[in-house]
Amino acid sequence: MKRANKGTGLVFFPAFDWAISATHPEREERLLYTRDQIFEEGIMDLPNIKEYRAGIASEKDVQRVHICVPNVSAVATESHLISAGGAIAAADAVLQGEVKNAFALVRPPGHHAMRVVHGARGFCNINNESIMVEYIRKKYGNHLKIAFVDTDAHHADGTQDIYYNDPEVLHISIHQDGRTLYPGTGFVDELGGPGAFASTLNVPLPPNTTDEGLHYVLDNFVLPVLEEFKPDLVINAAGQDNHYTDPLTNMKISAQGYAQLNEKLKPDIAVLQGGYSIEGALPYVNVGIILAMAGIDYSYVKEPDYYPERRLQSDRVTEQIKRTVEQLQTIWSKRNSVDLNKIFGKGRYYERYRRIYYDTDGIQEEQKEKIYRCSECTGYRLITSKARLFTGRKQTAHIVLIPHHACRSCQEVGLEEFHKLKKNEKSDFVYLQDSENDLYLSNI
Repeated sequence: MKRANKGTGLVFFPAFDWAISATHPEREERLLYTRDQIFEEGIMDLPNIKEYRAGIASEKDVQRVHICVPNVSAVATESHLISAGGAIAAADAVLQGEVKNAFALVRPPGHHAMRVVHGARGFCNINNESIMVEYIRKKYGNHLKIAFVDTDAHHADGTQDIYYNDPEVLHISIHQDGRTLYPGTGFVDELGGPGAFASTLNVPLPPNTTDEGLHYVLDNFVLPVLEEFKPDLVINAAGQDNHYTDPLTNMKISAQGYAQLNEKLKPDIAVLQGGYSIEGALPYVNVGIILAMAGIDYSYVKEPDYYPERRLQSDRVTEQIKRTVEQLQTIWSKRNSVDLNKIFGKGRYYERYRRIYYDTDGIQEEQKEKIYRCSECTGYRLITSKARLFTGRKQTAHIVLIPHHACRSCQEVGLEEFHKLKKNEKSDFVYLQDSENDLYLSNI
């Protein structure tokens, strides 16, 4: 991989022709004010800013990440594919050495889209940043160590699900406590599967966390973990709905707080996620992030109604954050000495059961997952997914997953399981996702 010494790439795709509804928080206006602010500030005229056009993610790009039921075209519109293609364009610009870093200002967002997709949940259909990462691994080397730092106010449950048993991907989600906000997950004890324990790290923050609390987490936990993990790439899933004016959340982060986070984090790639304060937050936050990534002074970027004394963090919130960080520090420091059999059992398979609600599309899913406890690799996986659509119709999918770097035995057994299910299982859909061989099959 080539690395440039300077320059920041921008990919801008506001999806003007796509919205959930004319009044929905996730609509085209989200990026209109940002676009105007960027041009008003003259950012596109700066010599170290380079604009790139979004491409269109292919069906195979999506299949490397998702099992779309019944197929990709039924789940993702052209706007979704271009949004994912925008993230891919940002990755190519960085990894081909054209710029030092890049920011994909794209919509629709993606971090709530899980491995199996029956429809839209959390405003997300397909997972932009995960599609980008799997594209990177295929094109630039699948032994790369990747670190996600997701700063959206909502727990990144989709990205967590996709990489829950992948030891080469560190996923850190910093979000408002799931007891107070959708999707109701992202607690400290969600730490990854048997093949990737402590590669999933969640930092739930209490409502009314300010810049002070966010940066305490960054300085005392996130940055030290990244330094120890030594990723080849750092990706910021740059949600902005923890801003103090966001209508959907209860956080108190400012544009300066976001910009300082990016200055410290130094992400190679940032991909826009949520953020629904269209006029009060997004123009200022996005400009701050761009300037910070480009190494340009951002001290003048402030919201018109920002008064520091009104954003003071209470002692109660501060103490809660410190306790959470101490708990996570202990987990991380002791991760290599944990007896995994006490957590995941001693059986050949680790099983987990989940109920997943698609709030956007009104779909109820019941999912059973079995991970084979292989001594040579992270093991093949078997998933049974039963969904009830909002129309009342039911659909069942059986899935075989063969992970990156799967041993020969898991590859062979996984393929056998797929053909067995395809032949014998009375289900609507049967899928094979073979990441090791870049092979994706189904019974349709």
